[in-house]
This record gives sequence, structure tokens and C-alpha cells, in this order.
Amino acid sequence: MKRIALALLCAALALYAIATALEARHAAFGWVAAFAEAAMVGAVADWFAVVALFRHPLGLRIPHTAIIPRNQERIGANLARFICDHFLSDQQVLERLRSIGPAARLADWLRDPSHATQVGTHLTKAARYGLSALDDPRVRDFIRASVLERLEQVDVAPLAGRLLDALTENRRHQELLDDVLAQVAALLQDEGVQARIATILAAEARLLRYVGLDQLAADFAAGRIAAAVSRTVGEMGEDPSHPLRLRFDATLARFVERLQHDPAFATKGESIRDELLAHPALGAYLHGVWGDVLAWLRDDLGRDDSSIGRRIAAIALTLGETLHADVAMREWIDGQIIDAAPRWIDRYREQIRGFIEDRVRRWNTEELTGELERNIGPDLQFVRINGTLVGGLVGLVIHALTLALR
Repeated sequence: MKRIALALLCAALALYAIATALEARHAAFGWVAAFAEAAMVGAVADWFAVVALFRHPLGLRIPHTAIIPRNQERIGANLARFICDHFLSDQQVLERLRSIGPAARLADWLRDPSHATQVGTHLTKAARYGLSALDDPRVRDFIRASVLERLEQVDVAPLAGRLLDALTENRRHQELLDDVLAQVAALLQDEGVQARIATILAAEARLLRYVGLDQLAADFAAGRIAAAVSRTVGEMGEDPSHPLRLRFDATLARFVERLQHDPAFATKGESIRDELLAHPALGAYLHGVWGDVLAWLRDDLGRDDSSIGRRIAAIALTLGETLHADVAMREWIDGQIIDAAPRWIDRYREQIRGFIEDRVRRWNTEELTGELERNIGPDLQFVRINGTLVGGLVGLVIHALTLALR
């Protein structure tokens, strides 16, 4: 485009030279010379204007030239303000969010099996990359040391006491006791268990063995024992205030209290913990477990038919189908996004503005002008071309007026 504009200027110059030389031979050459002369003026004037946008024409520091480099900072501020005001205002962003329906669009996208497979593929690749980074001796040592360090800080007895206290709050443990009692009652009714009890009692009844009554007495005693225990278990199951239940509650409460506050229990727990952590087998075990987990994950993620990838894709597809069918959930998601959007916009709008201003300010001047010239330069060269042609036409008008006035 520059060469075309320059060629027109050169053509106007050549035409002017020829017309001026031949002007005495015919009056028409005066018109041609007027056209060419004005065309040269228009071409040079518009060349000056275009060049002055980006640099000093001919290197001369004429005032109000190199406009873009001199106003680079102001351009950045205006550009940032334009983008923030016309693209990132609350009203515009919210209108756009309402029009696109984020939840419905997400549901439709996930419902496509190819998209769900994409999700599985991308997450599988990300996981594979993460595993390759984690499969490093330094990471293994760090994890082992971190786990052991954390375990060393655990107060075993108080922690166990707090756990039991939470489990027994509001007599939750009574439900577990009921299940245990039911299992014991069922166990005692089993003929095989009673026979086993009878055998044990018969072995202990040495004196009756000599008269042949050992097994008979054992069977009778086993039946009485099973019946007595079953009766007691049944009474405990029916009566929440049964004395044995209360004794169980009291014993468990004392145990929890000792775990939480008895220094002897705390010392014993710390001793057991330290012995376990000091044992070399624990470190080797943690190292082996970490290696086995990584090896399994790496093997699965490395296959084209990765079970983890298939599971992720299936979850994504199910999520899309469920979200598509649940209008209330989609409305909730859209509402949450629209409610949260103004806060995020307000939070980051000024950061975006500052980023644009700083980026333009730091942009190398030659790089900035080069980018602008590459993007709008062809249109600016049309200004030169049009200036040449329009200038020539204006020259004809001036020449006609001049002749008329004469």
C-alpha cells in the first residue's frame, strides 16, 4: 500500500513535469498541470499527516508529530477506560449472563458424550502430569516426613477421649449396645453355641464323669446359662434404665474422662505412639504405600481405556443429564452466578484497568507503533491515495475558478 501511494505521487510529479513542459503548445496541458500540482500537494500533505501519527517526518522534531509515541500513556488510560466502561460494566455483564443461561449451557455441553469424554481425557492428562511430578524421591521423603511429623504431634489419649465423648453424646452409644445385645441374644439361641458351652462345662465336671452324668449336667447347665443370659439381655434391651446399662454408661464415662484428663493415660498413649513412629517398618510401609498408589494410578491413567477417565466421563455425563432435567437447580446456579458476578466484577475491574494501562505504558514504542501500523496501516495508505486524487480534483476546480476570474 505504501508503494502504491508513493507510485501515485511519482506519477503526479512526472505528469506535472510533462504538462508544464507542454503547456505552451495547448491550453489543455494547463489543466493537466493544475491537476498534477494539486495532486502532489495533497499526496505530500496526507503523507505528512499519516507519518506524524507514528513518528517525526524525515526525523524532524516538528511540533505535534509522533503523536502515538508521545501519548502512549494517555492511550493506555483511554483504552483501559473504554474496555472497562463498555465491556465490564455491571449492567452489561449481567445482561450477558442472563441471556446465555450459564447452567443450561453447561448442562447441554456436558450432555454431549463427546464433551464428557473430553472432560475425562483432559482431567486424566492433568492427573498423569501431576503423578509424574509427584513420583520423585524428594516428594516421597517429604510426604513421609510430613506424615510422621504430624503423627508425632497427635495427643493420642485426649484425641481418643474427645472422639469417644462425641460418639457417646446424647447416649448415641446405646444404639450400638442394643445391636450388640441383639447379636448376643441370637448367638446364645444357636444350638451349636449351646453345645460348645456344654462341652466346655462337661470337661470341667470331673467328679460327675465317674457316674456318667457329666454330659447331662453340662447340657442342663448350658441351657440354664443361655436362658439366664438371654433373659438378662432381653431385660436390658427393653429397659433403658436397666442397672447394667447404667453401669455400662458410668464405666464408659469414667474411661472417657481418664482419656481426656488422666496424665498417666496421656503418657501411655504418647509412649505407644512414639514406639510406633520410631519403628523402621512404619517409614518403609508409608514409602511402599505411596509407591504402590502412584504405580497403580500411573498404570491406569496411562491406558487409553483408563477406568478413572471413564469414571470421570460418566460422572460428567450424569451431571449434565441431571442438571438438564432439574430446572430448579439450574435456576439456583444462574442466580448464584448473577448474585456473585457484581462482586467479582467490582473486585477485578480496577485490576484489569491497571493491567491494561501498565501494559501499554511498558510497551516498547517501536513495537506499539509497529503493531498499529500493521493493523491500520493499509487504511492509512488509502488516505494518501485519496489525498492524491482529491487534491488533483481540487486543483482542477481552483484552475477553473482562476480562469473564470480572469
